[in-house]
Amino acid sequence: MKLHFLRYFVVLAEELHFGRAAGRLAITQPPLSSAIKSLEEELEVQLLIRDSKHVELTQAGEAFLEEARQILEQVARASNVAKSVARGMRGRLEIGMTGSQIYREVPGIIQQFHAQMPDVNVVLNEMSSAEQIDQLLRGQIHAGFVNAAAVPPQLEFLPMAEDEFLLCLPEGHPKARCESVELKQLEHELFVMFSRVVAPANYDNVIAIFSRAGIHPRVAHAARQWLTIIAMVANGLGISVVPRSLARSRVHGVRFVGIKGDQVLAPAMLVWNPAYCPPTLRSFIGCARRVLAGSGA
Repeated sequence: MKLHFLRYFVVLAEELHFGRAAGRLAITQPPLSSAIKSLEEELEVQLLIRDSKHVELTQAGEAFLEEARQILEQVARASNVAKSVARGMRGRLEIGMTGSQIYREVPGIIQQFHAQMPDVNVVLNEMSSAEQIDQLLRGQIHAGFVNAAAVPPQLEFLPMAEDEFLLCLPEGHPKARCESVELKQLEHELFVMFSRVVAPANYDNVIAIFSRAGIHPRVAHAARQWLTIIAMVANGLGISVVPRSLARSRVHGVRFVGIKGDQVLAPAMLVWNPAYCPPTLRSFIGCARRVLAGSGA
């Protein structure tokens, strides 16, 4: 059954006049009459009673009119969905992120993208930076917010806003009320560190801070998440060095204190695989770029 025959029938049923219906359809009357006749022959029912002065729907025609309208509306919806997906306005995105990214620009990017593209469902999946890189290379997630300064050459990235490192101390620590502290003064303390196996970049960044201060940290515990590290500090299991953004976590029992000396940054970036980049992802990256530009990234 030809879709344009359905459209011809619906317009004729609304006008009940061949001349007016042909005018609306921008065709002449003979093709309209031929289309309606072909439609009735295909259905093997009479849809219209017509003579030279009168057009009227049969009962079968009235029933068919409602169904024909629904079919045309569904086809129009399907067309709009396909066009929306092609333009990156509809679909689903699987996005990875480390737990600490919730205190950086990620919520703002997600909220802004949802406001612009409400028909794209963004699913955040918490995982380590290494897990994200692996899944990006395999095409298992669309993009990831990772704590890293470099990624494999197959991937593309967008740097996030700079985030410096701070000391995280128990609130009862003698230095907890200081504005900033020299790391050298804390060389005999026990430190809670990020596990190098889980996130080599995080571990190496923190070790670099100690190396520049000329000390070798006494590591008491290793954790897989920044928030776990803060919780350990809050419970008196040691002190640590963490990104400034973690101060937004508002964990009870800790204080965040500046580190004297040259600023050391905690790198992070939005990463994706250009080999798996649907229009929805391109729209997401564009939104992230605008949000990060506004945040000074």
